[in-house]
This record gives sequence, structure tokens and C-alpha cells, in this order.
Amino acid sequence: MRIKLAKQHFAVNPLWLCLTLTAFAILINLSWWQLNRAGEKTAQLQRLAALQTAGALTPAQLAELEPAAIDGAPLSGEARWLAPYSWLLDNQIVGGQVGYDVIVPVQVEGLTPLLLVNLGWVAGGRDRRQLPLIEIPERIRLDGLLRTEVSGLMLLGQNAEETGSWPMRIQQVDYGELARISGLHLLPVLLYQQQSTEFISHYQPVVLPPEKHRGYALQWFLLAVAVVGVALAAAHQGRVQDE
Repeated sequence: MRIKLAKQHFAVNPLWLCLTLTAFAILINLSWWQLNRAGEKTAQLQRLAALQTAGALTPAQLAELEPAAIDGAPLSGEARWLAPYSWLLDNQIVGGQVGYDVIVPVQVEGLTPLLLVNLGWVAGGRDRRQLPLIEIPERIRLDGLLRTEVSGLMLLGQNAEETGSWPMRIQQVDYGELARISGLHLLPVLLYQQQSTEFISHYQPVVLPPEKHRGYALQWFLLAVAVVGVALAAAHQGRVQDE
């Protein structure tokens, strides 16, 4: 099939036309998705900045506020670790080295349920059968960021390795499962310590900034344009001769 466009002849193969349009639509959708993600990240950063400006919550406020108001808010206070309960969150990479995040339940004055705290990162050993030795202080000065929604990777079928001893290795933070294993009343909130003397704090609430997503959106858009350009160049048969 031959068509004339802007005084140019193009030989169009229906199959290649379909493939080109499909690829173009996919790439444009990817570009649009990245733009939407940039908007979401911008709104998230603005919300976190507003919460930081409002000041840190006190532990007593956690029981009074809805999860939507808690998520992303800073918290400060004093707490006591409930020994020996502790978990090692697997597959955490810092500086190119694989290790664990140390998760512990703490008792906070003014708060009835126990609060889960991510104390920070510790390096893992070469032998996965040997868990790292960790020293957790009995008294902990809380200074971190609260998150109600936490994600993780389930690389294995079982989340927690219930060995009957502590610390216990886990694949992701599941509030219900950790409460069941420990028998403790846990608040469904995780505090990420921003500063730690015993461990390495590495948590970032927004991993990819909006600028990165906008850059990816531009890349997908340019690829879509390139697909159309290559298809037109391949189908071009020359200029229409004036009659």
C-alpha cells in the first residue's frame, strides 16, 4: 500500500504500521506515567516539608491521630527497648554492601501499644547462616520519621525465619505477622531513626526525586518520536513528481 503525504510517497506495510503504532502508544503511555509519578513525588515532598515545619509529634499524639496524619511526620521522645525482641530486615544495601536493618519494638511513655523502630543498618557477613552480632541500647532517644506504609521484597516464600531465638531475620515488615510472632501489641507504624550512633541511618522517604521522573518521561517521549521517525524513513519512497 502506497500513500502520499506532503508531496512524498510512502510504502506502508499494514503489519509494520500496526507494530509502529503499538510501540508508539506504549512509549507515550510510559512517558505519561513518569510525568504522573513526578507529580506524585512533588506532592509527597511538599507534604513532608509541611510536616517538618509543623514540628515533631509527641508519642501521646500517635494514639489520637489518624494514620493519614501520622504518615511522614517526625517524632521525638524517649523509649525503652523491649528485649530480647528484634528483627533483621534482609537485603538492605548501603554503599554497595548487603546487610540488614535492625527493627525493634520499644515502649514509649504516653503510648500504650509498642512502637516499631528501624534503628538503622548493619553489615551482613559472608555466611548467611551467621547473623551479625548487634548491640541494642536499653534506652533509645527517638528522632525519626514515621511511616504507616512500608514496602519490602519477598525474595523467598517465607517472610520470617521463626527460629525461636532473637534476632530473627525477615524479608519485609508485616505488622500483623510480627505481632503474632512476638505476642506483642504493636502500633502499625514504623519509625525510621534519622540519626544513630550504633547503626547507619540510610532511609530516604523519596528515593527518586521528581526531576528524575521528568527526565525518564522525556526519554520515553523521544523514543516514541524516534520510532515514528524510523518508520517514516523506512517507508519513504521519494518525492511526488509534479504532473
